[in-house]
Amino acid sequence: MQYRDLGDSGINVSAICLGSWLTYGVEVDDSAGRACVDAAFDVGINFIDTANIYGRGAAETFLGHALKDRPRDSYVLATKLWFPMTETDRGLSAAQIAKQIDASLKRLQTDYVDLYQCHRYDPDTPLEETMAALSEVVKSGKARAIGFSEWAPDEIEAAIALAPPHVKFVSSQPQYSLLYRRPEAKVIPISIANGIGQIVWSPLAQGVLSGKYLPGAAVPAGSRATTDDEHYMRQFLTDPVLEAVQKLKPVADRAGCSLAQLAIAWVLAQPGITSAIVGASRPEQLRETAAAADLAIDPALLAEAANILEGVRLS
Repeated sequence: MQYRDLGDSGINVSAICLGSWLTYGVEVDDSAGRACVDAAFDVGINFIDTANIYGRGAAETFLGHALKDRPRDSYVLATKLWFPMTETDRGLSAAQIAKQIDASLKRLQTDYVDLYQCHRYDPDTPLEETMAALSEVVKSGKARAIGFSEWAPDEIEAAIALAPPHVKFVSSQPQYSLLYRRPEAKVIPISIANGIGQIVWSPLAQGVLSGKYLPGAAVPAGSRATTDDEHYMRQFLTDPVLEAVQKLKPVADRAGCSLAQLAIAWVLAQPGITSAIVGASRPEQLRETAAAADLAIDPALLAEAANILEGVRLS
């Protein structure tokens, strides 16, 4: 497993991060979830990402139980806030940040998280208030560092301008894959220039880049596309996209890996990328995707894969 510095935080994380969106505490039973957590440690993953909104606390609660007997310095734990936890609890006000960090720590059964992230930007709270409150979380020892997810370039630059005196962001969590490359235009360059690492979500475009969805065919039984989560991936489930993805198979064959491994290896080879978040409902699924971090694929093959999808990628 590769390990990389998370921006300029001094925190060293695995190139593969175990995510918990739509899985642990929600759609995956606890025994299977624990098997996946164990498998993550077995393959060298030390980085785990969650959020208070995942299952409205259920994912954090699951991880609290799954991790409580492991040495705290054996893993890097990240969580997030912003989405509504109740009808009145949402956003990035000072009061919410103080309330939600304590609630997350209680569910996670730990005294601190390594990374506390703003799940989205809060236009209803002055940025100065948010940054001051996040700085207090770090100064109090409840988080080692702070980050953001899916902020616009101007929002990122405004936050950078406030540090110092406030604690600066060290991480960005954008959607990024061979099929979704919007962060390349501004978010990644701004981040590289300011010591901010990218922890990317959906590197497999909601599983489409695994190649299991075929053009003109019914979606596989039991796949995410047959559940209530289908709306998250609808944009990728078009015949032109699926036809192009199938054209990646010969490239993966020449690289000696699976389609999923090729897609993740491409992400990890891009400038500014620290870690790719992967989900797993089965240990063997996690072992396959985690192996992508150790692949030495010819850059020409990675470029060929990107060229194949150039006409169908969404941004």
